[in-house]
Amino acid sequence: MKIDYHMHFERGSYDFDWVQGFFDAAARRGLDEIGISEHSHGFTDFEHFYYDDLILDDSFIGSFQQKWLKKNKFKCPLDDYFTFMDELKKRGKPVKTGIEVCNFQDQEAVGKILDRYPFDYRIGSVHFLKGWAYDSSEIKAEWDKRPLRTIYEQYAEEVEHLCAGGHYDVLGHPFNIRLFKYLPDFDVTPYLERVAKAMKKADMVVDVNTGTRYRYPIGEISPYPDFMEIAADYGLPVITTSDAHEPEDCGAYIDEAIEYVKRFGYTKSIRFDRRDRTEISID
Repeated sequence: MKIDYHMHFERGSYDFDWVQGFFDAAARRGLDEIGISEHSHGFTDFEHFYYDDLILDDSFIGSFQQKWLKKNKFKCPLDDYFTFMDELKKRGKPVKTGIEVCNFQDQEAVGKILDRYPFDYRIGSVHFLKGWAYDSSEIKAEWDKRPLRTIYEQYAEEVEHLCAGGHYDVLGHPFNIRLFKYLPDFDVTPYLERVAKAMKKADMVVDVNTGTRYRYPIGEISPYPDFMEIAADYGLPVITTSDAHEPEDCGAYIDEAIEYVKRFGYTKSIRFDRRDRTEISID
């Protein structure tokens, strides 16, 4: 069974013509089921967390992020999302309702919002390091101002905090901090181990994500091999995903991701339904 649980409708609107493209691409690539994991920044329910956590001063980072928050963000409440997704399911679409939530500091408050809705699965992802959106190409220059060891330390800290909240089923694109080809010349094993331990304690699944394969300069699947070896040693389950933001990218490089995880001894993936898990064979 072939599944892709990480993608976003957000660049279009909640209308059937737009989303049909995702199902068409899924059919072309032989996917049996897809899951939509809309970003938390699409929903009014989460707006205040971004204004609480992000750098929003007059600095290089802050000026960009002020503009970023005004562009195609906080379009609707979660209620509207569930109404649309329920209609897709009624129409017989093979789809699950997920969400991708940023690494907010007030995880208790986030959990209260999430618990009000019957998600099939929840992805928690580190998108900010001390309020900096590190994966935004528009402020990529900030990478040259920060020691890479500090970035790895902060990344591990954010994952540990997110996992400790206990609200998520999946860690999104682990160690995508390689996305702009800033590669360490020091031993990162302690950071990889910290993340794996935090995920194991929180019973979270590894999102083996092809988004960094086709959307970023690194051109590799996240997480990269060093972490995959540790994930396998810790017995962390996996899903393979495309992180599609456009209809045509649904399922992109999924076959490559499947072959990739097999290299580390994986023969099973996870299927979600109302946050219950079923192991499925990787095809």
